[in-house]
Amino acid sequence: MRTNRPAATIALVAAIAVTATACGGGSTGGGGGNSSPKTLTYWASNQGASLEVDKQVLEPELRKFEQQTGIKVKLEVVPWSDLLNRILAAATSGQGPDVLNIGNTWSASLQATGALLPFDSATFDKVGGSDRFLPSALASAGASGKDPAAVPLYSMAYGLYYNKKLFADAGIANPPATWDELVADGQKLTKGGKYGLAIEGGNLSENVHHAFTLATQHGASFFTPAGKASFDSPGAVAAIKQYVDFIAKDKIAAPGNAEYANNQSVTDFATGKAAMLMWQAAGANLKSHGMNPDAYGVVPVPVPAGASGTKESTTSMVAGINMAVFKNTKNKDGALQFVKFMTSNTEQTVLNKAYGSIPPVVAAQSDPAFSTPELKTIAGVLRSSAAPLPQVPQESNFETLIGTAVKNLLAEAASGKAITDETVKAELTKAQQQMPAN
Repeated sequence: MRTNRPAATIALVAAIAVTATACGGGSTGGGGGNSSPKTLTYWASNQGASLEVDKQVLEPELRKFEQQTGIKVKLEVVPWSDLLNRILAAATSGQGPDVLNIGNTWSASLQATGALLPFDSATFDKVGGSDRFLPSALASAGASGKDPAAVPLYSMAYGLYYNKKLFADAGIANPPATWDELVADGQKLTKGGKYGLAIEGGNLSENVHHAFTLATQHGASFFTPAGKASFDSPGAVAAIKQYVDFIAKDKIAAPGNAEYANNQSVTDFATGKAAMLMWQAAGANLKSHGMNPDAYGVVPVPVPAGASGTKESTTSMVAGINMAVFKNTKNKDGALQFVKFMTSNTEQTVLNKAYGSIPPVVAAQSDPAFSTPELKTIAGVLRSSAAPLPQVPQESNFETLIGTAVKNLLAEAASGKAITDETVKAELTKAQQQMPAN
C-alpha cells in the first residue's frame, strides 16, 4: 500500500471475533442477497494528491459503469488515517459499504474477521478469473491455503532511485547492486551538506517494509510457520541493524531523517539533497517537485553480495491496494460486476496510469504508459523479486510494533547513541512481548 499513511495503530484481535453474520453491506433494502440491485456504495482509498483528486479520477469511471450496467455507485474516498477504523466499525455494526479498497497488507487481518467475501474459484469466475492477476499481487490478498479475501487493484513495489548527475560528479559509473556497494557509493556522495541516501525514519510503514525486505534477505521471518511472533531472531537483528546503521555507523543518511514521516525523503531526493532513495513508484511524486524523469534512474533495491536463491534475492515487499466485497452485501451480483469492471484491462490502464502504479492485471501492463524505464523496473520487481508481508491475522500489530521499534532505534542513532546487536535485540524482544496471542 502507499506509505504516506500512518501504520495501523489498533489491534485487530477483538475484530477477529466478529462473525460473518455481523457484517452487512451498505445498500439499503429488504433481506436477500441482491435486494438493492441498482445501487452500490464504494469506499475508495486516497491514492491521489488529495481526496478531491481521487474523486476527479474515479467519478467519470463510475459513470461509465452506471451507463453499462444501470447500477449507480455512491463513492466515498476515505483517508488512510481513517480507513482501517472505518472498516472495523463497519464489520461490527453491519453498516458498511458494498465494495471497498483495503491496503493489501491488511488482507489476512481483515480476512480473519469473516467480514469479507471469499474469492473462491466460482467467485473469481464472475470477475474474469484468477489467472488474470500477477501471482505476487494475488499472494497479498489473504492467508496462504485460504481463498483470497480480495482481488488486487493497484500494485507497487520498491525501487532504488539514484540521481544521475550526482553519481557522475562523484565518479560513480553504475548504481549499486549490493549493499556493500550502496554504502561505499553513499559515503562518496555524502559531502557538502548532501547525503548519499534519504530514508523516512519516522514513518512506521516505511520502516517495517524495509525491515521485512532486509530480514528476508538475511533468511529471517518475523513469524514461525505456526503464526507465532519471532521478532528477535539473529537474522532479524542483523537486518534491522543494517538499516539503522545507515545513520548510526555508515553515516550515509542525515540524522534528521530519523524524524521524517511525511515524504520528506522524497523531497530531499527531488531537490538534490540526497543522491539515493528507496521508494514505491515515486515518479509522479518526483515530477510534482519538478524533477525530470531523465534526471534519475531506477534499479532494484540491492541484495547481499553473492546472493542466490529466492529469499536472498528479495528486493521489495508486494505493495498495493486490494478491492474487497463485504460478505453480506445486499447486492452481491452488482458488487462483483463492479469488481470485474474495475479490474478490466481498460479500467486497469486508466486507473493505474492516473495513479502512477502498476496494473496487477497482467494484460493491462502491455499499455505503453507502463513502459517507462521506472515502471518497467518496478513491474520487473513485482514479477520476480517481491514477496508479500506476513499474511497472518496479527499483521497490523506487526506493522505497528516493528515499525515503532525501528523508529526508536533510528532516533537513538540520530542522537549519537551507539547501536549494537544487543541494542537492536532488546528493542525487538520488547516489541515481541507486546504482540497479542494468535
